[in-house]
Amino acid sequence: MAFPPLVEPLAELSDPERTRTARHRVLAGFGDLAQRRLAAAHVAVVGAGGLGSPAVLALAAAGVGTLTVIDDDLVEASNLQRQVMHRVGDVGAAKVGSAVRIAADLSPTTVVRPVQAVLTPVNARELLSGAHVVIDGTDTFETREAVAAACEDLGVPLVWGVVQEFHAQATVFWSAPPAGTVPVRLADLYPPDAGREAPSCAQVGVLGALCLQVGALLATEAIKLITGVGEPLLGRVLVIDALRGRTDEVPLRPAAVRSPDASAGAPAPAPAVASGTPGVSVGSPRAAENTRPERVPQLTPGEALAAQRAGAVLLDVREPFETARGVIPGAVLLPLGDVLAEPRRVEASRVVVVCQVGMRAQRAAAALRAAGVDASVLAGGMDAWNRDAADADRAAVRA
Repeated sequence: MAFPPLVEPLAELSDPERTRTARHRVLAGFGDLAQRRLAAAHVAVVGAGGLGSPAVLALAAAGVGTLTVIDDDLVEASNLQRQVMHRVGDVGAAKVGSAVRIAADLSPTTVVRPVQAVLTPVNARELLSGAHVVIDGTDTFETREAVAAACEDLGVPLVWGVVQEFHAQATVFWSAPPAGTVPVRLADLYPPDAGREAPSCAQVGVLGALCLQVGALLATEAIKLITGVGEPLLGRVLVIDALRGRTDEVPLRPAAVRSPDASAGAPAPAPAVASGTPGVSVGSPRAAENTRPERVPQLTPGEALAAQRAGAVLLDVREPFETARGVIPGAVLLPLGDVLAEPRRVEASRVVVVCQVGMRAQRAAAALRAAGVDASVLAGGMDAWNRDAADADRAAVRA
C-alpha cells in the first residue's frame, strides 16, 4: 500500500528546475507536488560504490534537494566496471568527490554533502541524522548492521540492497512505519552476524550492469517514500537473478511474529553467494534456514593434500587470470562456468574443488555431487592454502 509522503513540499520550483524536471511533472499521480517534495528532501547514501553510484546519479537527476554521501574510500581502476559515478581521471581521488561533481553536472539545485569517513556504530546516528531516507550501498556486513541500527534508532526508513555475482536483493526496512504497518528490520532478513563470513566482490565478482539496475531500484524506492507515490518494498524482498532474466518477490515478516514452524518468507538460497556489493551472502538470508542444500565436506589444506596423494583430483575452478598467479601443483584447471555447464566432463570419482576463498568451489562441488562425484571443498580456498604454506615456512625458519 502507499504511505503518506515523508516530506513537505517546497513552495515553488525555479523556472529552470521546472523545465529540467518537466517529464516528472507530467507523470499521472506525481506531478508538480511530488517534484516539490523531492526538492525539499534529504537522502543519505552510505557508500559511493556499485550501488551508491547509480543511486546518486538517479537521485540528483530526479531533483532531490540534499544528498549526504558517506564513503571513506578512494577510487580504484577496478571500480570503474560498475561504479558509474567515477571516471578514469578520478582514480586515486575520494569517491565522495565524484558525487559532488556528478550532481552539479546533472542538477544545479541539488546540494551534495560529502562525508569522507568510515561509518561506525559510534558515529552512524550522527552521520545519518536529518535524512528523510537512508540508502545502504555499503560493502561490509558490519557497516550494514551499523547503518540499520542507526536507522532503527532514528525511525528513518532504510532502503537496502545487495548485489553479488549475478544475483541481487532489494527491500525497505523501517522500525517506525505509518500506523497500521508492521515494522520490518534487517535482523528479520539476516540474523545478527549472518553475513560476516561472506566473500567480497573482489573474490567472487559482480556483474556491473546489475549494479546499475539495483542502484536505480533503490533510488526509486527512496523517491516513492519521499513523495508518497506507489507502494514501497517494506515487507517484501525483490530477488533478481540476472542470468535467468528473472525477478521474484517474496514476503518478509518480522521474526518476532512468526510461528515456530513458519519460514521468514525470504528467498531460497541463490546458486551463488555482499557490494552492494561485497560482504553479504545473497543466498543465505534467515528465510532459507529450512531449505539449505546438503553440506559439502570441507577439507583443510593438509587434508586436501592428503586426499590428492591418495588419488583425488584437485580441481581449480578459478578463471585463467587467477590461476596465472599460481596454482596447487598437480591441480586440474577448469573454470566454474565450464563445470556448471557440464559437471560430467570431470572424469574422476573423487574431487577436491579449489577456488580463491571457497564459495565458487562450494557451487562446483554441489554440481559434481549431484552428478555422482564424491566432491569436497578446500575450505578457505587458495587464501587458506597460501596461509598454510606461509605458516609452514615461518615454522621452518623458527626451527
